Amino acid sequence: MSFSRESKLEVLSEEFEDANSLISFLSGLFHGCGQITKNSQGLRADLVTDIKEIFVCANKIAKKLYGDELSIEISDDYIINKTTYYRIMFPIDISSRVLMDCGIIKVGQDGYEINYHIDTNVAVDDDTKRAFIKGAYVGCSTSSIKFSELGSQNATTGYHLEFSSHNRLFLEDLQALLTEYSIVSKMLERKSNFVLYLKDSEAIKDLLALVGANESVMNLVNEMATRGLRNVVNRQVNCINANINKTIEASLRQIQAIKVIDEKIGLDSLPEDLQDVAVLRLANQQESMDELLKLSTINLTKSGLNHRFKRLIKIAETLTKEDK
Repeated sequence: MSFSRESKLEVLSEEFEDANSLISFLSGLFHGCGQITKNSQGLRADLVTDIKEIFVCANKIAKKLYGDELSIEISDDYIINKTTYYRIMFPIDISSRVLMDCGIIKVGQDGYEINYHIDTNVAVDDDTKRAFIKGAYVGCSTSSIKFSELGSQNATTGYHLEFSSHNRLFLEDLQALLTEYSIVSKMLERKSNFVLYLKDSEAIKDLLALVGANESVMNLVNEMATRGLRNVVNRQVNCINANINKTIEASLRQIQAIKVIDEKIGLDSLPEDLQDVAVLRLANQQESMDELLKLSTINLTKSGLNHRFKRLIKIAETLTKEDK
């Protein structure tokens, strides 16, 4: 099960007691995944979603507030990428009332008009605002957060959560609503849709906490810690590898210089202090400078040893130039 679906089911498991919060939650759902159809009998309100569990939640709300039950069917028009979408249908007898209560439609001069904004009479106080955001989250959010697998060497990077809708005004209002809770999001247009997205892990964590997906918050915190630890380990490994490469390169250069000197003038022609380090290096070609100091009987510092190797390299360079 995906992280997105798990978090939505967690939100749906929480029940509202207050009628205003129930309406606000329904309003968020309708803005997120609602559809309105009209026939000779009147308006019908539907929810189209791949989260079948929304039906149970919405049906409880409909029975509690309106004394009626919903129906559900597989939506033939919404089978995308092998994902089954469901159409949750409100009875026509209560649809207009539900939509008006949720601030989705209002009565205008020419009959019903759709309100594309979030109705301020629906999202009034902290409880109703949170309830609305929960409905919108369940209705139209997706996330591409993939969790690290234990023992996997594949890097898992990036945090992304978004709300997608054809309705830009709704997303702009939702963006303002999230800002009230210090959750920063950004907007973009993607083909025929508008997208409100969060890419900061802390912002996503705050949003999950806001909608009451506490277990998902903990899972995300653990993932953030795992990735952080992996990044530290990777940096350390890279640093170690870089140091190893430097050690090998320095050793090869030193050995090459000593061989040139031995071939051109012989090591015996060198001063005694340089002879000592030349022999030491030839006898221990794969060792680092620190290891050479431990193996040497010469009283030298690392800086002093390095200085002698530089002198050997310079002598070899001079001998090479003289042959040209």
